[in-house]
Amino acid sequence: MLCPCGSQRSLSNCCGPYLEGKQAAPTAEKLMRSRYSAYCLKKIDYLLKTHHLTYRKPNSRRMITTTANRTQWLGLTILSKQAGRPTDKTGIVEFVARFQEGDQVGQLHERSRFRQEGGRWFYLDGDLLPPVQPKRNEPCWCNSGKKYKQCHGKR
Repeated sequence: MLCPCGSQRSLSNCCGPYLEGKQAAPTAEKLMRSRYSAYCLKKIDYLLKTHHLTYRKPNSRRMITTTANRTQWLGLTILSKQAGRPTDKTGIVEFVARFQEGDQVGQLHERSRFRQEGGRWFYLDGDLLPPVQPKRNEPCWCNSGKKYKQCHGKR
């Protein structure tokens, strides 16, 4: 099985060891990718374990479970990263995650913040950003195979 994070590697050679608790993600980006995979695979405990304790809400488990159960994740694109290497203490990863809920296809564009403590990376929080809009003749972000102007670029 290919890893849901889009690396084109098998799950067992990509995010699998992180999701199974065999290894800690060595970078903020790898934690971001593994958290995306955890949403795809409904690994709620991993999502909670990698969300920094001071940033969790009392209803985090319920909110994460609801999102994981109602959302089909369609693909992840990492747009940029700042710091987040094994020797850094903080990192930022900007990404777009495509999803489907019912008949609606959408995208989550977020700039996420991470902190490393005790050799482990944790998700802190993120800023939601406006949807990424390709130029009119570029492929649509939803992977429909159509040009943006023929798909989500219609007005």
